[in-house]
Amino acid sequence: MRTVALEEHFAVPSLSQRIAKDIISRRGYRPRNLAPGVPNPLELLPEIGEIRLKSMDETGITVQVLSNSGPGPDLLPGADGIALARELNDHLAAAVARHPDRFAGFASLPLQTPDAAAAELKRAVKELGFVGGMVNGTTEGRFLDHPSYDVLLAAAVELDVPIYIHPHIPPEPVRQAYFSGLPDGADRVLETAGWGWHSETAVHLLRMAVAGTLDRHPRLRLIVGHMGEMLPMMMARIDQVFKHDIGHLKRPITRAILDQVWLTTSGIFDEPPFLTALLTFGIDRIMFSVDYPYAPNIAGRKFLDRIALAPADMAKLAHGTADQLLKLKVAKAK
Repeated sequence: MRTVALEEHFAVPSLSQRIAKDIISRRGYRPRNLAPGVPNPLELLPEIGEIRLKSMDETGITVQVLSNSGPGPDLLPGADGIALARELNDHLAAAVARHPDRFAGFASLPLQTPDAAAAELKRAVKELGFVGGMVNGTTEGRFLDHPSYDVLLAAAVELDVPIYIHPHIPPEPVRQAYFSGLPDGADRVLETAGWGWHSETAVHLLRMAVAGTLDRHPRLRLIVGHMGEMLPMMMARIDQVFKHDIGHLKRPITRAILDQVWLTTSGIFDEPPFLTALLTFGIDRIMFSVDYPYAPNIAGRKFLDRIALAPADMAKLAHGTADQLLKLKVAKAK
């Protein structure tokens, strides 16, 4: 069966190295601990060719939708951020052009300059053929509910493409308040993949709903990964506790989220969280993803092979919803 994975990553070290080391350090990037004999994902990120395609072929993944990982243009103000975003997107566009039936792209955006981010999203979609944009967490402490980003959200609506909200390292005040004073290594994991990433992305969506951002942009479509970033298990609780404090909104918070948000399975390959997402969001809002190279393609394939779904629902999960949402080009059967 055709299989699309849409939270898959690449990097261009020669471009990210232009960002000053002190800027990268202040944003919280730190080395990760690796188990002996396990491939280093940072070494796999730059390769968009034979090795990646071989892994995809071995695990039955037809298409990867790629996005930049690691230090990116959101760390740089003004012309520097704009130039870095443009070069990253041009690099990705060239890789997609070499294998247009195997790769697609989400645009990197110069988020410290919202007008330029909107312009770069338009260029990436109209000229480079990208299928949406990627936003990594907060930018200088701002979430997408900040009024300055209305121009970017309006551009996504005009272009009829989604924005993927991906986790990022928490800002320094958050790291100090919640994740400091712990053993080295464990603190990094807790603030990122072990908890902090996912809770912050859920807060990102909830802020957009509570602030009325989703009401202002009712045709905006958003994607989040990691089986919904903790939101599925909290939907009923959210409705219960917010019911007396949403008079300024046009819809209940969870209604806005269910209307405008899609989930992916990226990096989480266990049945309980999948069932929770299925029961709360429904099969039409869940899309398969791996999170390559941070998660191995084989883990995603084993998950797909293990879960029990009706054939029509499996087709939606594996490719159908992503094909429709991203308007992916599907080769006609011969």
